[in-house]
Amino acid sequence: MRGDELRIDLGRLRRDIEALAAIGRDPTGGISRPAWSPAHEEARAWLLGQLRAAELNPRVDPAGNVFGRLGEGTPVVLTGSHIDTVPRGGPLDGALGVLAGVECLRTIAASRIRPPRALEVAAFTDEEGRFYGFFGSRALAGSLDRALAERLTDPNGLALSEAMRRAGFDLARTPEARRDPREIAAYVELHIEQGPWLEAADVPIGIVEGIVGIRRFRLTFVGQPDHAGTTPMDRRRDAFLTAAEYATKSRELVVRGGQGRAVTTIGVVDVWPGVPNIVPERAALLQELRDSDPALLERLATRTLQAARRVARRRGLVLEVTHLMRADPVRMSPRIQAAIEATAAGLGLPTRRMPSGAGHDAQILAAVTDAGMVFIPSQGGRSHRPDEWTDWPAIERGANVLLGTLLHLASGDV
Repeated sequence: MRGDELRIDLGRLRRDIEALAAIGRDPTGGISRPAWSPAHEEARAWLLGQLRAAELNPRVDPAGNVFGRLGEGTPVVLTGSHIDTVPRGGPLDGALGVLAGVECLRTIAASRIRPPRALEVAAFTDEEGRFYGFFGSRALAGSLDRALAERLTDPNGLALSEAMRRAGFDLARTPEARRDPREIAAYVELHIEQGPWLEAADVPIGIVEGIVGIRRFRLTFVGQPDHAGTTPMDRRRDAFLTAAEYATKSRELVVRGGQGRAVTTIGVVDVWPGVPNIVPERAALLQELRDSDPALLERLATRTLQAARRVARRRGLVLEVTHLMRADPVRMSPRIQAAIEATAAGLGLPTRRMPSGAGHDAQILAAVTDAGMVFIPSQGGRSHRPDEWTDWPAIERGANVLLGTLLHLASGDV
């Protein structure tokens, strides 16, 4: 059988997707598998079992990344994504790229085709950033900031080092996960779009040209606790009121200065002491900024922090800033884009070149190898929520495009 005749087994892939989606499922809806949690470790063990059953030589590196491999030697062609989720997320974000990668390697293993280059599938740890966004892919690429990692906690105050210890890993050993860039010939990732554009245009395959950059920081406004009944309004140093004023100003700043593209989100707000009869002493906001232009993103980050300091100073508060994540915008490899486009054309599938508004492990891998991404439509553009979905024919099309692209790249001809 020729490579262009190979097709994935949708029934087998569907069983994998449904089995993984059952791990961490909330009875009220959604899937919660935050990195290093018991549900995540159960999913890791399940994935290792699938790789063993497929004889794909599974292994786990010191950063918790899971790998399966077909073939020998280097450089390898790498595919994959992540199996951690946001709280009450959906079944496909990340998981699709990992499981479709496993299915592609199984399909090739069952054929008579043996490409010159070995193939690997990876499930990277903590892409979603419970502690440190893109932790696993950063470790592989050698771009993990150890000093920052040692200070990080999740929103509940659990230290990354302790979460790793509970899961049987040692943060101090993560530098051992670094791979020599010469060992990786290319990286390609299949993902749901997580936006509405492919569905609206009725285009089955998106080819990602670039991925937005992300800045994530924690802003803590420190005021003064006072009695809520006896302290006059004009004498209060209310941390929450100050944080709320900043949140509104920050949105206005990004809308005005973001050229219609940049976005900001404040997804976590913590208030201390958190009782109704004490004026809040501290209020912490977890904020993200995203844009595809590195200069604009840097300018917006600087201006939002300046705005936070101005609001805090005017109200007599102290501002504490903790920088949590920096991922720069990246361009995807023209070589990988061309391989995806050629594969889709061979399958008779229209394509659309497009940016990614979400961050992905591909943007980290792009620093050490040629990287690319295949998008398939998301129903209603929904993602990071329980009703995230893409229909099975779309999943099959995307997985077959991934399969053909991997074969192209592993042939050494592109």
